[in-house]
Amino acid sequence: MNPIVGFAPIADAQARILILGSMPGVESLAQHQYYAHPRNSFWYIMARILGVDETLSYAQKTQTLRAHRIALWDVLNSCIREGSLDTAIDSGSIIVNDFAQFFVAHAHITHVFFNGQKAAQEYRKRVMPTLTAHAAGLHYVTLPSTSPAMASLHRDKKLDAWRQALRVNY
Repeated sequence: MNPIVGFAPIADAQARILILGSMPGVESLAQHQYYAHPRNSFWYIMARILGVDETLSYAQKTQTLRAHRIALWDVLNSCIREGSLDTAIDSGSIIVNDFAQFFVAHAHITHVFFNGQKAAQEYRKRVMPTLTAHAAGLHYVTLPSTSPAMASLHRDKKLDAWRQALRVNY
């Protein structure tokens, strides 16, 4: 099985918030869009927190994130995984993104929000030990995954948790 490769970050130099997932799912990879699965709650949640229309085009949604100084990326650059589930990731195949370089280019980031446990776990294990004191000292929060695989929590409960966490900035 060949490795899958994630996307470049959606970010500009003025970003204050970084939201990190683990690795795009099959539908997202096919559409070349973050959180493209129709049952993923990410864009539903962002639309409500940022007060925008959920039906915006993907380009408009990503521009809205930038306008609100929110960056979006994944912890993993590449891995071997069958399907979309984080539990299917072959841990020996993981290559993480270059966060040292990212934080140099995005020096205004103060908060990092993990979209689910896998993103937080891999970041803490593989990225945190490599960071400068400044990047290691950012404010980190793990939020409920917006993935449809996290069906035990209704999307409105996810929204409540995300809204509470992001309230510090909005």
